[in-house]
Amino acid sequence: MIRTIAQKEFTTALRDRRFLLLGSIILLLLLTAALTGFSSYQLIEGQQKAAQESANESFHEQPDRHPHRVAHYGSYAFRPKPVLSFLDFGLDSFTGSMVYMEAHQQNSANFSQAQQSGSLTRFGEMTVAFVMQWLIPILIIFLCFNAFTQEREEDTLKVLLSQGISLKQIATAKIAGYSKVLAVIVVPSIALAALFLFTLNNFSWNTDLILRIIVFIISYVLYFFIFITGSVLISALSKHSRTALITLLGIWIFTCVLLPKAAANLGDSLYATPSKAEMDAEVHHEAKEGMNGHDPLDKRTADFKKALLLKYKVDSISQLPVNVDGLVMAEGEAFSSKVYQQHFEELVATYRKQDQIAVWAGFIDPYLAVRNVSMGMAGSDFAHYVDFLNAAEKYRFALAQFLNGQQATKMHYKDKETRLSKEIWEKYPDFNYEMPKISWALNNQVIAVTALMFWTILIYFLSIFLIGNLKNI
Repeated sequence: MIRTIAQKEFTTALRDRRFLLLGSIILLLLLTAALTGFSSYQLIEGQQKAAQESANESFHEQPDRHPHRVAHYGSYAFRPKPVLSFLDFGLDSFTGSMVYMEAHQQNSANFSQAQQSGSLTRFGEMTVAFVMQWLIPILIIFLCFNAFTQEREEDTLKVLLSQGISLKQIATAKIAGYSKVLAVIVVPSIALAALFLFTLNNFSWNTDLILRIIVFIISYVLYFFIFITGSVLISALSKHSRTALITLLGIWIFTCVLLPKAAANLGDSLYATPSKAEMDAEVHHEAKEGMNGHDPLDKRTADFKKALLLKYKVDSISQLPVNVDGLVMAEGEAFSSKVYQQHFEELVATYRKQDQIAVWAGFIDPYLAVRNVSMGMAGSDFAHYVDFLNAAEKYRFALAQFLNGQQATKMHYKDKETRLSKEIWEKYPDFNYEMPKISWALNNQVIAVTALMFWTILIYFLSIFLIGNLKNI
């Protein structure tokens, strides 16, 4: 009987012209989003890869010169676009994709897509994730809002109950039927996305990518189940179809529009962040407390030189077995990098506090929960962005100290004429960033995953209890 009812709901939905029209639009949007996301990924990834290769080539092709000049010439780090990000752009459109790496200076990432696009970008982009998070719930609402109310209005519910089937079994059958209808729309899009992924990954798969895809799909399956079951529950509790529809649309507006915005505003209000100008000024002020290799009158530099004379037991700087200029540059670089990293970590901690408001709000809004899991698996969330910035800073600092070491060991004190061979920087390894594994990504999304599972369990048992105990049929 359950299978019969489920098949009846499936068939009825496919015969409904209104649903066919809406479903066709959603399917077309999903396919379009997958195609445009795929094209956008190829374009951006190609541009960034070419830019990184050009930056590496420019750095390696520098002529024989002073190593500190090479350090100031610097290089660039371009963030590779994660493969799954074509499904969910996440924060990638609003965070920078390039960092200029130079001596004595830690630069922020620049050239985000939002900076280079029109203001309409800030209203959201047509991605697979956007369609599945925002539009498919609307489709589910229009599919399920009259699941029970129509049976009441047409006096067929009592007929069903007279066949010896319970309300819980009827609800289970309807949920199964609606899930089958939704699969007709979603599965072709997922298949197309999988084909694109196969193409983007050079027709090869790895365990990490497969696991990310699995978690990505499961999170949306749970999200759709929450909306389908919740819609059937509201229909069962409502006396009229119109009441059920208005209630469900109100819930959608609250969960997908109002609450996410309220959570973001609350985070900004509770944990204010300094402006870039303020942070740069503070870093610059504190960095002055360290040695300045460009200032011959700097007292800290003079004290450092005296300590070196005592250490090596010589009478003058020229007698030292190393070039003190390179050591001074290295000490100054280490101090300024430490100051910057402290401020950077404080800023990141503030942003994480802001984000935690929305993360914990996932326990009252499944949309926020699935959004965080989706971005985490796609590699387009804040944690992945910060990981790239840390990798770029680590490379910048290592490069600067390597060149300072060349100055300290291969050049004489106050020697500004000698030029070291370009072979030194020709052989220096390029910047190469690898995205963290899924275990790291899941560790950053523990709360969001828990919230999504909490909602799934809650809505399932709540529907069983409330529908099973309905008195007014």
